[in-house]
Amino acid sequence: MTANAPLLELRNVVPSFEETGLMPAPYNLRIMPGECAVVDCRDFERAAMFADLCSGMVSLTQGTIKFMGLDWAALRDRQLNALRGRIGRISRNSSWLNLFGTHLNIMLPHLYHTTDPFDNVVLHATELGHRFGFPGLPTSAPDRLSGADLARAACVRAFMGRPDLLVLEDISDTLPEENILPFFEMMTAARDRGCGVLWFVRSAAAWHEYRKAVNIHMRLLDEGLFPMRVV
Repeated sequence: MTANAPLLELRNVVPSFEETGLMPAPYNLRIMPGECAVVDCRDFERAAMFADLCSGMVSLTQGTIKFMGLDWAALRDRQLNALRGRIGRISRNSSWLNLFGTHLNIMLPHLYHTTDPFDNVVLHATELGHRFGFPGLPTSAPDRLSGADLARAACVRAFMGRPDLLVLEDISDTLPEENILPFFEMMTAARDRGCGVLWFVRSAAAWHEYRKAVNIHMRLLDEGLFPMRVV
């Protein structure tokens, strides 16, 4: 990635309608290192599909998507996996594996991509867990946790490994109020070191307290992606 280059850039992107259900209209978005883009979208499924699109997981009929200067469509599986390892994601459908404890669910994505010693990964995950109100990493299976604890665990997993891009679907309805400030603080700290943020929200209330720190405001509708004025 070259200096002053976009961290994430969609240029006249038209996704496969059959694969996504997204309107086959050109999508354009540019996020620079350290920037935060908020995308209003009331449809959870549409937001998740657009998040997949930005992560190089959707076929295109037109245009290019580049992350860290690399075109998703030009990469092979090993390169794709390595690059996706630089994305921290919070998903409404978090794909928790109930065969494993929640602590392993939190660490496995990072363990897949890192060469850090296991003990260091555990320490990092535990420290993040403390930031979000856990006394330690929850070891119960995800289906035994409350919605609030799963939201906390999703935050911990997203911030693991100092990601270069955060793709955040809205969990403001399940994340406890006392965890909102730590969430903002962690997001700001990540941006300070150059991490970009793509944050999908359902209402202004979800990001009202962070409004002044937002660089880009978009709205994702049936008809496509439209710029809004940040006020």
